[in-house]
Amino acid sequence: RFWIGGITVKNGHALHLYFGDGKGKTTAAFGLALRCAGRGRRVVIAQFLKGGGSGEVSAAQRFPEILLLRGEGPNKFTFQMNGEEKSQTAAACLTLFRSAAEQAVSENARLLVLDELIDACSGFLPLEEVTSFLDGRPAGLEVVITGHSLPKALAERADYISHVVKEKHPYDRGVMARPDIEF
Repeated sequence: RFWIGGITVKNGHALHLYFGDGKGKTTAAFGLALRCAGRGRRVVIAQFLKGGGSGEVSAAQRFPEILLLRGEGPNKFTFQMNGEEKSQTAAACLTLFRSAAEQAVSENARLLVLDELIDACSGFLPLEEVTSFLDGRPAGLEVVITGHSLPKALAERADYISHVVKEKHPYDRGVMARPDIEF
């Protein structure tokens, strides 16, 4: 056990979970990544089930300390996919996860952000593979995972859990996501 940043964590690393239906999970994860990169530390970010551009992706790409990995993001919601599209998405998620884990270890990263990984574990990525990696990751590798739900297997391993709850959102009134603010 090591003392890091005011908490005692096993093997010198912590697991952060940001989950819920509210806005800001990815923003919080990228904020931590920018903080870490700002200290000159190596960061690996993998985005699951997301396609298209976003402001946080453009910002992260400006930091040489950040390696950003994105799979072939689906161009539709997962519930709109047919069987073949789901199979392709599952293969892409597994490849992306393995690549992100490998890069984080080989580059001695301080932080690994797995954005929307929780949602990828709902039918596209085996949660057992994720938990196996978490249990065996190198000392000092902090991990942030985002998504909508909270799997028990991740909650049991977590040091930080932040539940982001939507009270009100413009989308409820039919306002679509806006550049610069929602993406």
